[in-house]
Amino acid sequence: MLSEEELAADRQRMVESQIRSRGITDPDLLRAFLTVPRHEFVEPEYWDRAYNDSPLPIAAGQTISQPYMVAAMTAAARIKPGDRVLEIGTGSGYQTAILAELGARVYTTERIPELSTRAKAILDKLGYTDVQLRVSNGTLGWPEEAPFDVILVTAGAPKVPPPLEEQLAEGGRLVIPVEDGYGQILYTITRSKGTLRKSRGERCTFVPLIGEHGWKG
Repeated sequence: MLSEEELAADRQRMVESQIRSRGITDPDLLRAFLTVPRHEFVEPEYWDRAYNDSPLPIAAGQTISQPYMVAAMTAAARIKPGDRVLEIGTGSGYQTAILAELGARVYTTERIPELSTRAKAILDKLGYTDVQLRVSNGTLGWPEEAPFDVILVTAGAPKVPPPLEEQLAEGGRLVIPVEDGYGQILYTITRSKGTLRKSRGERCTFVPLIGEHGWKG
């Protein structure tokens, strides 16, 4: 088992070699990745790989995303303190913690009860107690709490779910991986004066977004 000092050194190397070196230099974002202990979100048997440049397995056949991809999605979302952020796909809770560390008011949905329960326990342990979690069909969003300044989808969709577009506030950003026939592309959709504008990002690979407006489970 690695010591806390060794894990902290691994986390520092992750930020420098995987995130900053790839052009993500926002100081608040880098501080969040230096602060949130990724190893807490994986099983102890994977702690020696917790800060590697790769996804790792978690329960229910799901994964914790590659650190760089979490950073790229968060950078695209342009999180500001106080932003109301809807995360679709709580998963391990790591992305949730990064959002909370940046000062966002986080609402996060997960379709698998086991993952939601585990993520809440970890987030509570680390002090991220203001996060709102629920088990639901994420492709429907969270209409009771809409609109949101940011909607961040951590699973690959066949198309952008209309309910998520409808729940995006004026000036809001929706970041989502979408299938394009050759894999997935990370898109950022912004709402400006009532119009949605879509910009294409980099290629990525996420587990499928399951639900009414996603892939069929």
